[in-house]
Amino acid sequence: MEQRPILVLGGGINGAAVARELVLNNQTVWLVDKADLAFGATAYSSRLIHGGLRYLEFAEFSLVKESLDERARLLRLAPHLVKPLRLFIPVRNDWGGLTQAAGKFLGLPLGGKKSAHRGLRVVQVGLWLYDRYAAGGDVPPRSLHSPDDDGVPHVSPQVARKLWAYSDAQIRYPERLVLNFLHDARLLAEQKGSGELRVFTYTEATLRGRTVELRPSGETAADPIATLEPAAIINATGAWVDDTLARLPAPSRRLMGGTKGSHFVTYHARVAELLGGHGVYTEARDGRPVFLLPFGKGTLVGTTDIPFAGDPADALATEQELEYLLTVVNDIFPDTRLSREHIAMHQCGVRPLPFVDAKTPAAITRRHQLVWNEASTVPLLSLVGGKLTTCRSLAEETAAAVLKRLGQNVTANSRELLILPVAVDDALADDQPLDSMHLWALGRWCCEREWATRLEDLVERRLMLHFHPQLSRQTLATLADAMVKEGRLTFANVPAAIERCTARLQSHFGINLEP
Repeated sequence: MEQRPILVLGGGINGAAVARELVLNNQTVWLVDKADLAFGATAYSSRLIHGGLRYLEFAEFSLVKESLDERARLLRLAPHLVKPLRLFIPVRNDWGGLTQAAGKFLGLPLGGKKSAHRGLRVVQVGLWLYDRYAAGGDVPPRSLHSPDDDGVPHVSPQVARKLWAYSDAQIRYPERLVLNFLHDARLLAEQKGSGELRVFTYTEATLRGRTVELRPSGETAADPIATLEPAAIINATGAWVDDTLARLPAPSRRLMGGTKGSHFVTYHARVAELLGGHGVYTEARDGRPVFLLPFGKGTLVGTTDIPFAGDPADALATEQELEYLLTVVNDIFPDTRLSREHIAMHQCGVRPLPFVDAKTPAAITRRHQLVWNEASTVPLLSLVGGKLTTCRSLAEETAAAVLKRLGQNVTANSRELLILPVAVDDALADDQPLDSMHLWALGRWCCEREWATRLEDLVERRLMLHFHPQLSRQTLATLADAMVKEGRLTFANVPAAIERCTARLQSHFGINLEP
């Protein structure tokens, strides 16, 4: 009897990790996304692989332990993408924030005047717990420093009497991890001779009885490009989970209640110099955690946490949010006088958080949930919540749940499976000057091997050029020519493709390319 495929909806970090886990278990997987791979929250995260230090305040101990275990795994299994990072927390008093931290920990009303600054002893307790849960020696433990110590970010004395240092990890391009997972899945299927991976981008799925029809996104009247009778459907569409259920259709209670977070990148040399290759984990004036992170030759600053309603694809960083983040940087490094003109690009994404009646966005759990839709004609599982760090463990749990539902056994897991690099990964290191011939070759390779079908796919989610300070219209022309050679674009449509990509770079990221 021919094996029926498992349909994975959503090509972000969780969908790709789930596809890999299922192929590892000899399953045939069809992965479908109504946009491109890594189009949603994956591309707009803070790009940290971390245990979730602040989750300790909400007593989410099991989530912190899981996250720290997965951090260690990703450092070991994907060292080409995941790198250790030392972060520093500036503190200006001893006991600030104790009452508020205790209230969060116990789930009690905070009461009293809110303190925006956690003190040295409060942070010390959190880092002690963090190191205890991270027992295993994958990264150095906490340490306490004075602002004038060697190798310490030169934070303003108005903000830091002391600095606590601790360890986490950073993934500069999580979009590449998505592609690595799918490369792995395809290779696993070839090596094992069982299972299969098929990927459809810019494609929507409609459920009719037990049959799913696939059509180009936005073309509901078009004939299906493919049909299948899936053994199960996994809804891994992140912030779009509710929208996906409505479109299938598959009636459901509301599952998602995402918040939007904005970041910006600056290539201000003095900011990077003051950071010294480390990260700073500080607090805005309202107490909201904000990161200043090394990002190649630049600095990534974020994030905000604002309730959001609407299509997550429409979320944009507002001027108010950017000013909020600029204020944080200037409080930490006042002599940089960072201003709006120093922002090279900005971005905004919607976190796929569960819908809850939380008083503040920060209180919403980052723990994932697996929710079965019992009204569906096909076994249908929605992934709610989750975070970049735990993508692999979420995939393992999801595969086990689906296989159990189908009466099958788990035969393998990815706990010790290396995540293999590909040629593009090495080519993106260290903001190298853009070489036209090299870009042309990479663009063709991504079209052939990485499911790129639009110019924006190459710029934003394969070659990560929207982060590159030398991105130009000539760069777009070079890539468009590569797409013509691969049959992804006609010569006549090149000018329109360049204009569309240029307009998106301006509206979505604040990047203005010279004519």
